[in-house]
Amino acid sequence: MKKSLLILTLLLTLTTGCSSTVDVNANGNAPVPEPTPKNQDPITIAAVGDIMMASPYPNDSRMPPNDGADLFKEATPILSAADIAFGNLEGPIVDSGASGKCRPGSTQCFAFRTPTRYGKYLKEAGFDMMSVANNHAGDFGLPGRTSTQKVLDEQGIKYAGSLDPPATIAYTEVKGKKVALIAFGHNNGMPNVNDLDGAKQLVTEANKKADIVIISFHGGAEGTNAQNVPNRNEIFLGENRGNLPAFAHAVVDAGADIVLGHGPHVMRGMEMYKDRLIVYSMGNFCTYGWFQLAGETALSEIVEAKLAADGKFISGKINAVRLEGRGTPVLDKSGASIRVVRNLSTMDFGANAPKIAEDGTITPK
Repeated sequence: MKKSLLILTLLLTLTTGCSSTVDVNANGNAPVPEPTPKNQDPITIAAVGDIMMASPYPNDSRMPPNDGADLFKEATPILSAADIAFGNLEGPIVDSGASGKCRPGSTQCFAFRTPTRYGKYLKEAGFDMMSVANNHAGDFGLPGRTSTQKVLDEQGIKYAGSLDPPATIAYTEVKGKKVALIAFGHNNGMPNVNDLDGAKQLVTEANKKADIVIISFHGGAEGTNAQNVPNRNEIFLGENRGNLPAFAHAVVDAGADIVLGHGPHVMRGMEMYKDRLIVYSMGNFCTYGWFQLAGETALSEIVEAKLAADGKFISGKINAVRLEGRGTPVLDKSGASIRVVRNLSTMDFGANAPKIAEDGTITPK
């Protein structure tokens, strides 16, 4: 036995040029190297709600000054500093076409179409991942969806929210960890907030490839009367827009690490569930020209969240934002958004709400 070990050592030395001593195990074989451990550093996420930068349809009356170049000026330092910046892209990015959604001359129909040249503003602001699952994603049909994906691909921005497999789950690499994004809505052509079994299956699929799974959902009723989160299905304009606590808990149970909501056009509260943060609505963020923005509909936020390598929520911050004029986001030193979200969180989730300090710092209780 000793002779065979000596021969093996000499052969390894001659073939590798290493020193004359080589570790071997009891069977005389070189040990299998241990796998390199994944980076255990936490990752940071900066998330915002609905984004509709401009709309030249049906006319140019909803186009911002300086052709939109200044829309994200105040938010950019926060978004670009995060490992991942996320937003909900409300409506397609496409240059032409008429929407089959609206009758000619209708004043009660909303169809969004952002020019393709605005895609660069998303990249310059720091956005890395976006949802394309919402009730305006199909405003200009398949050409609008295709153009949106092309623009985001050109900018290197990952997106999720289509039933077509390449765009159902988005993946990116951060600090040696793979991060997945799955986006849900309540309309056809996208993963649905009402299909809990399907949602859990998608989370299970993402977890096979990713270390951290981010969930985005577009759901809930809209307007100032919809700031609270009911524990039931929300029916709005004849649409079933989901039982959002049931949905959020189901995806966390399946392995999701953070849930980011949008859709009501107002902010909603936050909940802690199994050490994961659930944000039920981040409100409007940059919805230029279409809406009367006042009171609660003009309040917004940039939610920062720090997640451990295993996905647990460590800490975060609400950066208070106010939409000025016709929809430009600016940082709000008054902190109004912080107080609104804190009150709503306590009202709706009680002991399960995270602790939100006066300066917007979020910590699990």
